[in-house]
Amino acid sequence: MRFFSLLLAPAVLFLASCGNDLALVSKDRARGSLGSAGYGREYDPATPSASVVSKGHALRKDKHGMPLYNGERLRHVRMTAYTCSEDDHLEYGSMNAAGTPLRYSQRVRSAAADWSVYPVGTTFKIKGLPHLYVVDDYGSALTGTGTIDLYKPSKQHMNAWGLRNVEIAVVRWGSYERSAKLLSGRLGYSHCRQMYAAIQRKNGGRDTAMR
Repeated sequence: MRFFSLLLAPAVLFLASCGNDLALVSKDRARGSLGSAGYGREYDPATPSASVVSKGHALRKDKHGMPLYNGERLRHVRMTAYTCSEDDHLEYGSMNAAGTPLRYSQRVRSAAADWSVYPVGTTFKIKGLPHLYVVDDYGSALTGTGTIDLYKPSKQHMNAWGLRNVEIAVVRWGSYERSAKLLSGRLGYSHCRQMYAAIQRKNGGRDTAMR
């Protein structure tokens, strides 16, 4: 039994490090929150409204065929998920690109996006779900798209979300200035250069990072 505990301890420590403010619940309570499909209330966003989807049809599209918006707060968005135990995120552990711990609480959760589309600090809600999501991370696969990647505490949760097209409401826009300052020290990476250049174009060519 002691040997099993020694084996289990590193795994528990790693999972605990995978997110900040995680709420631990009993097995019975977890089963109740997951619903009959496995992840009912937690993974059951409302269907996007026809009016939001229709407005998106008239806009320019990204490589996934999803609308590229320009200031609209209600959006039809392609949404994926990731977790810190994925191979391409292991080196970053529980930290996001903004330099703070990834969040996954009952109130606020982390999300990744192209910072020239959703600048760091952008806060949004998904129609039908209660949580607030804050963009504090990015990923090379997201650059140049309107896709948002939701942080999940495990691969099981990540796979349960999969890929969905949902409606979001932007509650508060983040800061292009802060995004540019963070990106300006990472221009050795092509996706960071691309986001940085796109932010400068939005700012009329002025150096946002120096403001």
